[in-house]
Amino acid sequence: MSLEKIIKTHRNLSKAPQKLWLNKVSLVSVLTGWAHLGTFDRGKWVRSYSKSCRIDPKLTFNDSQILHYLSRNNLQDASNLLDSMSERNHPKSLLVHLTSSITKYSKRGFIDEAKALFQLMPQRNVVSYNAMLSGFLQNGRLSEARRLFEEMPERNVVSWTAMICGLADAGRVCEARKLFEEMPERNVVSWNSMVVGLIRNGELNEARKVFNSMPIKNVISWNAMIAGYVECCMMGEASVLFEEMEERNVVTWTSMISGYCRAGEVEEGYCLFRRMPEKNVVSWTAMIGGFAWNGFHKESLLLFIEMKGICDVRPNRETFISLAYACAGMGFPHLVKQLHAQVIVNGLEHDDYDGRLSRSLIQIYSLFGIIDFANWIFNKNGNNCNVQSCNSMINGYIRFGRLEEAQNLFDTVPVRDEISWTSMIDGYLSVGQVSNAYYLFHNMPDRDAVAWTAMISGLVQNELFVDATYLFMEMRAHGVPPLNATFSVLFGAAGATANIDLGRQIHCVLMKTESESDLILENCLISMYAKCGVIDNAYNVFSNMVSRDLVSWNSMVMGFSHHGLANETLKVFESMLESGTHPNSVTFLGILSACSHAGLVSRGWELFNAMFDVYKIEPGPEHYVSMINLLGRAGKIKEAEEFVLTLPFEPDHRILGALLGACGFFEGNAEIAEHAAKRLLELDPLNAPAHVVLCNIYAASGRHVEEHKLRMDMGLKGVRKVPGCSWLMRNGGIQMFLSGDKIPAQVAEILL
Repeated sequence: MSLEKIIKTHRNLSKAPQKLWLNKVSLVSVLTGWAHLGTFDRGKWVRSYSKSCRIDPKLTFNDSQILHYLSRNNLQDASNLLDSMSERNHPKSLLVHLTSSITKYSKRGFIDEAKALFQLMPQRNVVSYNAMLSGFLQNGRLSEARRLFEEMPERNVVSWTAMICGLADAGRVCEARKLFEEMPERNVVSWNSMVVGLIRNGELNEARKVFNSMPIKNVISWNAMIAGYVECCMMGEASVLFEEMEERNVVTWTSMISGYCRAGEVEEGYCLFRRMPEKNVVSWTAMIGGFAWNGFHKESLLLFIEMKGICDVRPNRETFISLAYACAGMGFPHLVKQLHAQVIVNGLEHDDYDGRLSRSLIQIYSLFGIIDFANWIFNKNGNNCNVQSCNSMINGYIRFGRLEEAQNLFDTVPVRDEISWTSMIDGYLSVGQVSNAYYLFHNMPDRDAVAWTAMISGLVQNELFVDATYLFMEMRAHGVPPLNATFSVLFGAAGATANIDLGRQIHCVLMKTESESDLILENCLISMYAKCGVIDNAYNVFSNMVSRDLVSWNSMVMGFSHHGLANETLKVFESMLESGTHPNSVTFLGILSACSHAGLVSRGWELFNAMFDVYKIEPGPEHYVSMINLLGRAGKIKEAEEFVLTLPFEPDHRILGALLGACGFFEGNAEIAEHAAKRLLELDPLNAPAHVVLCNIYAASGRHVEEHKLRMDMGLKGVRKVPGCSWLMRNGGIQMFLSGDKIPAQVAEILL
């Protein structure tokens, strides 16, 4: 909108019967925005503003004329005009009027004009000086304010308090404290200002000393001190003050509720919320947000429904921003649409000055894959949608397989940050498009440790372990310090390929770069060493851990179990129980597997029965498979079959496959094997092991016709048993050998 249109609108609105004319504050706010954009002509604005002000009954022609002269630095004409005003007005009236003009000019950013008017005033009093002092402080002119304060012929408590607030706001709290101590007279506002200034500058203990010294305290004093404790999560101290207060207002209660929720003590906050004698929208929003941000998403939504039943309380923007987080946590996409509808019903769709509400809606729509709705809000609120919204959209497209649209948005957005680039790289790696990921990675302007780690992790996921290792070396060469997640990914790669040399090298780099122990990394080390066959090293890491979690215990249990060390597995399990750590399904999978390898049938049965009876853990298919393997290895094939027949569910291909495998441990189980193989082929007609076992049974029992027919079916179906494989590291790469391959001459020499 042009300046002329704004002025015209101003005039037209002033003629409306309701007198809904655009005030000067609105006009100045628009033009201030232009000034920041470098398109503001100050002289043109003042001239137009002077003309438009004639219609404002609160301003006289002389007021606008003075501003016009002052803005052009025409001090002589301004002085002459003031002289003429002095002749027509009583001196006291003129003094009040000009002092009010200084205040108005200062609030609207015309501090130089206010200063010039102050200097031209025929008379000044302490109120005039205070108005000018406040103007300097409001506009960040602290040195001029301090100079004026020193020059004031008379000061009152307002002067001292204003100067103290200005110094404290500028971080010069020592000077503010010194000035406070020099004050000849203090009132409750002065004391409160000093308390607030100290709190804002992190001097909480000093603020409490001043608070304790106050001769008179009002509710603002108490609220300021409580808010300081709440901000520092010192809820014990805040609670003591709260209980000592004789008179509390809604601000007091709301501060305490917010503090308890911020500290994670949601129940305390909710109890306080229910005790509140009077609630407003801020109180309701504080509790709704407290539930949402602490993971109580259902409670947050139920409280909002309760709030809606109260006639005089309407939700605000902050309410809906908290509810957006709650909807995301609930995982129900329809709730998001209902929330958006509530935003529209409450008239907040166009009351989103900073874009936070729009960004919240875009984020949850993208999270649930409702990309079209997210895109509609994104395009509709383009001015308020920042890089965070762009990243939400990009991640939403990637998460639901719309990679091309994500790339189009990435290419067209005006601003991209590290998250934008990393999201696109991760998206390409997740679908195996490694070359596209590499292209983006190498063109990324600023590659931080997260981007390097995402690239390394993606290469590992695509089984490009050597490339991942080289990229880690390049990351180090560029001077980028690895993250803990970087090491975790590489330890996983070393364990997956049983590459103990790589694992040890990465471990050495970790010890050189990390001074403090990290629980997640130690768990990764245990798993890596165990998978690489170096179980002693895994146990050394485990033994030297300062603290252990469930993953630590399970990693050691599974490590010993995979190495067939049943006694060690059971000892670690016993130590785990003694430490007070509750086992889970993974723990029992490890100890049942260990019992299976060692033939500990009775102990295996005891532990299997204890899963539900003692630890209330429902056995899964993998636990039933372990029991079948346990019985099969012990030669108890008939018991294994009976165990399968008594299962509380219909056996699937995993259970039948385990029973079929158990039959292969000992001869004389052809009937059970045949029955299991046939049932398995009914479920999985292309199951290669079942075909092979059944063919061997037919051949061993002389049923060659059936054997030949089955082999013919295998050929027609294209059923082939996947051969076993082994690998070893050679010249920095992985050499793989399949069952039946001819050994290369170089490998034969190594084996000799």
